[in-house]
Amino acid sequence: MLKEQNLFIDSIRTLANNEGIDAITLEKLYAHNDFSNELLDNYFDSDETLVKCILENEREKFEIIFIDHNFDGYFDAIDILFTVSKEMVGKFSNLSPSVTYKYKTLYPVIYDDHMKKRIDFIYGKIQVNLHKGIQEELYRDDVSIELVARRYISRLLDLHEPDNFPPEEFSFDTLFMQMFDNFVKSIATKKGLKHYNKKRKSIKF
Repeated sequence: MLKEQNLFIDSIRTLANNEGIDAITLEKLYAHNDFSNELLDNYFDSDETLVKCILENEREKFEIIFIDHNFDGYFDAIDILFTVSKEMVGKFSNLSPSVTYKYKTLYPVIYDDHMKKRIDFIYGKIQVNLHKGIQEELYRDDVSIELVARRYISRLLDLHEPDNFPPEEFSFDTLFMQMFDNFVKSIATKKGLKHYNKKRKSIKF
């Protein structure tokens, strides 16, 4: 997606964060003083195209965290998870399905395709992390990489279900870090737990 288009969608996403997803139909955006009709014409030919672009922008912001922080690189597996998790918590409002969750009902085909792409990306990265952690003896070598990766994704998706965890009652930061804590402790070796606990005390989310 072009940089200018991404910036324009960022401003649309800000409106959605403040007023809800119902505020960002094309008809309403054309009537809004803050949005250029020319740019709306350039980038979107229908509400469906607008939805696809908003969700693509959401995925790109999510994926860039892993790229910018060298998820597949030279840091150890637990350090990488900490760094990426801290970024995810800090930027949650710009990359979470909690705002766009309503699209699941309004545009189910588009939303399902978006979530499949997002899940496939997370699944691949978690597998890489698990292999790395096992090699470094931070994670146990008797865990099923496929099962653990799928369990992680399942728990992450649960956090985005407003019926399970109403955002007015549960802070995403708290929920995510609880999930993250349980995930690491369920697969870590004694060496891994020692490293994790030391790291946990030194990082503020």
